[in-house]
Amino acid sequence: MTDTIAAVATAMTASGIGIIRMSGPDSRKIAGKVYRSKGGKKRIEEVSSHTINYGFICDGEETIDEVLVMVMDGPRSYTGEDTVEIDCHGGVLAMKRVLETVVKYGARPAEPGEFTKRAFLNGRMDLSQAEAVIDVINAKNEYALKSSLGQLKGNIQKAIQEIRERIIFQIAYIESALDDPEHISIDGYGETLGKEVELLKERLQQLLQTVREGKLMKEGIKTVILGKPNAGKSSLLNILVGEERAIVTDIAGTTRDILEESIVLHGISLRMIDTAGIRSTEDVVEKIGVKKAIEYAKDADLILYVVDSSVPLDENDREILELLQDKRAIVILNKADLDPVVTEDILRKKTKHAVVSISAKEEEGIDLLEQQMKDMFFDGELSFNDEIYITNVRHKAALEEAKRSLELVENSIQMQMPEDFFSIDLMNAYEALGSIIGESVGEDLVNEIFSKFCTGK
Repeated sequence: MTDTIAAVATAMTASGIGIIRMSGPDSRKIAGKVYRSKGGKKRIEEVSSHTINYGFICDGEETIDEVLVMVMDGPRSYTGEDTVEIDCHGGVLAMKRVLETVVKYGARPAEPGEFTKRAFLNGRMDLSQAEAVIDVINAKNEYALKSSLGQLKGNIQKAIQEIRERIIFQIAYIESALDDPEHISIDGYGETLGKEVELLKERLQQLLQTVREGKLMKEGIKTVILGKPNAGKSSLLNILVGEERAIVTDIAGTTRDILEESIVLHGISLRMIDTAGIRSTEDVVEKIGVKKAIEYAKDADLILYVVDSSVPLDENDREILELLQDKRAIVILNKADLDPVVTEDILRKKTKHAVVSISAKEEEGIDLLEQQMKDMFFDGELSFNDEIYITNVRHKAALEEAKRSLELVENSIQMQMPEDFFSIDLMNAYEALGSIIGESVGEDLVNEIFSKFCTGK
């Protein structure tokens, strides 16, 4: 890469500090054209690498802003190239003027994700680490952030490289034996390879088993609130969200459409969806709302079924209980502040799901409900010391492809096929895993991945 790129690396909004980043061979040269030290004697082209320099950005005789300029020569920089970062005042106009000035004197506006793309192409990080950068930026909860930071540190890279090393060893052994059968014997090798392939499959399966938790950490738990009209669904949503987002009245059927809010409980993201009360009705609009509620429930990660403890169960409740079959759900016995008609014992006889008593009006029992929601998805506290969670759909597909290739190797062994058949499928597994860390991906895929980044990253 022979050109020098530039972009605003912070949000384009009023803030204390704004950062304009340049990367490329002419970073110092361009900075030298626009930077003036306070005394006018220090030249940015001559300062030591990894220093911060106080001065001004100027366009000819016009002073644009008072700044700090950080100089980082490659390869010890984010991109692996000569890099200059200009810390200016965080006003939108100030950042825009500084960026326009460095572009005027030779830099090219960066494309989305181009800084991280250069870091990948220059070997500063592998593709899984590069993808983790945007996941760190977009993390919506504590667990998603910790998982992304683990990937950024290279935990996926390390795991994938260990598996690939074991695969390439077997490929090399087979190729060597086929080239030099007099000195390298492959008698009984199928049995040895079969044991190794089984171990490799187990390791891939261990990674694939983390996909569900990884998805929930990254995207949040799709949580649908169900119940009959006036059971307290909207009140529960308002309590969990922490503000009045849903209309609450004593009139049954107030909620006609879907209301969705995102919240974080105990470090976990939940996409809370309040639905219309489920009941038989002749109201056309309400019917549509009930139909939507049922559709959302079928696709939910978690259902919160709110029961009004002061009203007897009826046919509508039986319909809702049927929806809970084979779903993760919590039955919430609401209105604990009133004389009960329905009790926890009655509900436990009708459902296998956990039952929690609350009073949405008095905000009682909410802590117990929140803990129950967490325990349903994560056993105890999640640890990120050595644990890897697969949160990327592309990584999941590559792992599945590698596993399928290893299964083909097993089939070839059982059928006593020639050894070169083993090599073909082993190599397919090797390349599939290589796509995760960027060792066997095409330019189009690389461009697509980085196009999803923000411009300054």
